[in-house]
Amino acid sequence: MTIIGFVRHGVTAWNKEGRAQGSSDVPLDEEGIEMAIRVAERLAGEQWDAIYTSPQKRAKETAEIIAGKMVGMELVEDVRLREVGGGKVEGTTEAERIEKWGEDWRLLDMGFEPQEAIIERGLASIKEIKAKYPEQSVLVVSHGSFIKRMLNELIADTTFDISLDNTSITIVDLQDNKGICELFNCTKHLQL
Repeated sequence: MTIIGFVRHGVTAWNKEGRAQGSSDVPLDEEGIEMAIRVAERLAGEQWDAIYTSPQKRAKETAEIIAGKMVGMELVEDVRLREVGGGKVEGTTEAERIEKWGEDWRLLDMGFEPQEAIIERGLASIKEIKAKYPEQSVLVVSHGSFIKRMLNELIADTTFDISLDNTSITIVDLQDNKGICELFNCTKHLQL
């Protein structure tokens, strides 16, 4: 079995404004950096063998802060861990989408990355991590929509549809033929 600890990146200005980020390369804001420091301090007291990260600024910055608290930790960028491509809605708020495309904008072709492509790239990355780190624990720093899709694929008979909190930790035990969610959306490090 391999343990995967999914960590959502720290908060950004666009998160606070309710803007769809998708593949846009938005950095952490000051609060996001502080959140990343807090999750890093928490994780530094645990046993992790490597950190994989999306190359997008908000995730990569979070991963670098975590790695900075863990001496000699391997940090690997993997483009397959990037956020879901948001097409035409990237950079917009819900109000702006309604103003531009109307109340039923979700029914239009907005150029979103296809679900099948997201699942394929994500599972390929997880499969490689599992093969490279059998019987070990690996952090995967990524994005809310991407992580939810991975959880829905890795854990049978469960649907994860709530939004994951920034710097939340979700731990999945990848056993031979199924995944078991050991911890979900935990942010106790932010309540200090």
